[in-house]
Amino acid sequence: MLRCDLHIHTRYSRDGESSVEDILRQAEAVGLDAVAITDHDTVEGALHALQCRTSVIVIPGTEISTKQGHLLALGVTKAFPKGMDFFEAVHRAREAGAVLILPHPYHMWRHGVGLKLRAGPALVDAIEVFNSRYIMGTANRKAAMVARNLGKPAVGGSDAHQARFVGYGYTLVNADRNPDAILEAIRTGKTAAGGKMTPLRSYTTQSLKSSWKKIQARIPK
Repeated sequence: MLRCDLHIHTRYSRDGESSVEDILRQAEAVGLDAVAITDHDTVEGALHALQCRTSVIVIPGTEISTKQGHLLALGVTKAFPKGMDFFEAVHRAREAGAVLILPHPYHMWRHGVGLKLRAGPALVDAIEVFNSRYIMGTANRKAAMVARNLGKPAVGGSDAHQARFVGYGYTLVNADRNPDAILEAIRTGKTAAGGKMTPLRSYTTQSLKSSWKKIQARIPK
C-alpha cells in the first residue's frame, strides 16, 4: 500500500505559504510515497515539482475554482479557467484525462460543491472523505456517508497550505509505484483514507492570513 497525500498547495496558490522544495522535503520526512500538487487554478507548482529531485512520486494536478465550488483534477499538466460552471469544468477536465476528486464537499466556508449541487458527488471519480483542515469532523463524516451511498472511492488529503502539515491527511492506495497506477487505483476504489486534524490554532492563523491577502488584493494600488 502506498501512502499518498492527494491535496497539497504550494506558494503557487494565492494562499499557499511554502515552496515546492519545502513541500517535497516534508513529504519525504514523513514517509509519504506520493503527493499530488493541487494549487488553485494553476499547474505551475505541479510542473515545478516534476522537475525536482525527490524520492516522492509527484502527481500533477490543480484545484479548479468553479462557480459552485472546488474540484480537484489529478493527472493534468494544464490549468483550467477559473469561474466555469461545475458541469463544464467536469467535462473539460475529463477531456484532458483527469481523475476527478470532490474536495471538502460539505464544508460551508470552504467552497464545498456538495452543499450547492446535489448531483456533484455523483459526477466525480472519488470523494475526499478526510480533509485535515476541519475544525470539527462533521463535514468529513457526511462526505464519507455520501461516498458509501454512491459507491464512490474514498480519499484523504491534508489540504496543506504550509509544509509542516503535509501528510496530515492521506490516502492509502493499493498500486504500483508510478503515477498512472496510482490514478487508476483511485478510479477503481483501491483506496482508504485517514489522517489527523490540523491544530486549531494553526488552522485559524492560516485562515486569517488568507483573508488578509484577499483584502489586500482588492485594495487599489
